[in-house]
Amino acid sequence: MELRRTFGQNVRQARLARGMTIEALAQDAGLSYSYLGEIERGLRNPTLAVIEGLAASLAVEPHSLLQP
Repeated sequence: MELRRTFGQNVRQARLARGMTIEALAQDAGLSYSYLGEIERGLRNPTLAVIEGLAASLAVEPHSLLQP
């Protein structure tokens, strides 16, 4: 599986586990709703800064979002 797809699925799972909506996570991480949706669907290649921001908003380690 592609890394960006794995990352997107892990972001979605972590978001749902925390009971967050996509809108709430996008706002907390400083991203647009549509950009975050594309990340979750594996359509975007986020920068390291975006990965770090999402991990902070989800209270997880960045590397955990990249692991299959």
